[in-house]
Amino acid sequence: MSLVLIAATVTTGLVAGLFYGFSIAVMPGLARADDRTLVTVMRRINAAILNGWFLLGYVGTILLDALALVLFALRPGSRAALAAIAVSTALYLAAVVLTARVNIPLNNALEAAGQARGSTEPALARRAFERPWVRANHARTLLCAAALAAHCWALVAHGVAG
Repeated sequence: MSLVLIAATVTTGLVAGLFYGFSIAVMPGLARADDRTLVTVMRRINAAILNGWFLLGYVGTILLDALALVLFALRPGSRAALAAIAVSTALYLAAVVLTARVNIPLNNALEAAGQARGSTEPALARRAFERPWVRANHARTLLCAAALAAHCWALVAHGVAG
């Protein structure tokens, strides 16, 4: 039970860190780049991120949270930890829904924009993509960071980190 909670905390932290990295480094760096560079780099990142390591953390968090909820629900005397895990799970799922409704469709639209050939095409693609994607990423970063904090609370309540 403790190992599941620790693993869920670690995977939540990994995803929160990934989104945080985009918020504080990747997107501010690309904001300083020209339109063609931003479009090209984001398309490459969107293709590269779809790998087993990313999915291990991203989907693994959902599975580990679900397992932790079941294990702690079945254990008498673990109400505080269970509540914290439930809060973390809700926050993380909100980030997943936000990603599915905003970031992924924007990624797909950027990909569908095709190769940046004409002089206005990269600018149009960037204008449609950058601001809403960055805002949604900031929001999912905050949701995942809050989910991580709730997992830490669950660890303390469970006695693992105390």
